[in-house]
Amino acid sequence: MAEFSINNGSHSSSHPDYAEIVVVRHGETAWNTTAKIQGHLDVELNENGRQQAATVGDRLSRESKASVIYSSDLQRAFETAQIIASRCGGLEVVKDSDLRERHLGDLQGHVFHEIAKTNPTAYKAFVSKNEDQEIPGGGESLVQLFDRSTSALLRIGLKHKGERVIVVSHGGFIRALYKWACPNGRPGKVLNTCVSVFHLYGEDKWTLKVWGDVSHLSKTGFLESGFGGDKNSG
Repeated sequence: MAEFSINNGSHSSSHPDYAEIVVVRHGETAWNTTAKIQGHLDVELNENGRQQAATVGDRLSRESKASVIYSSDLQRAFETAQIIASRCGGLEVVKDSDLRERHLGDLQGHVFHEIAKTNPTAYKAFVSKNEDQEIPGGGESLVQLFDRSTSALLRIGLKHKGERVIVVSHGGFIRALYKWACPNGRPGKVLNTCVSVFHLYGEDKWTLKVWGDVSHLSKTGFLESGFGGDKNSG
């Protein structure tokens, strides 16, 4: 039985028994602002998203030094990671396709509030309570997303025990990690460039130290009501 907990304590730079993984959602895209479903489609950051990435990069540069950045290979995440890297002394950015957003099949590229009418079959699969339900058009089920997300984080954590690493990913991916650490919790919204911190000791022990923090954006513009990062994430 895995041990899991949430603890909003401070993080230390010396931690030989675990990997400290700082998980960041990508910056805002134009599709986020119009509630258009992205999934695996490759959408770039907008100017607000680039500023958000620079701001979270400045924040992370003032914290304990990371050894490397892992990023989804999708442009919106990779560009966020590159901006963070430039603010943190030129850290290496490693692309990892396992860090991608959930594949949302036939719903990708469509505006969320229209899909119940335009793609009723795929929409029914998307809102299904059956977590094994795949989305037509090659889309992943919630179980498939959970397995991919948690396996990717464990792989990175076990490789970097004793280190601090940064992972840049997507709303659906990050929500799956929350479910892993706090199976009975309610994650709420995962905002653009929010910061979550996991401590991974091994396959059967992990703790969530910080969840969805956007304090670095408190004096800048960001969309509280922006699309993505909740149960409709994409």
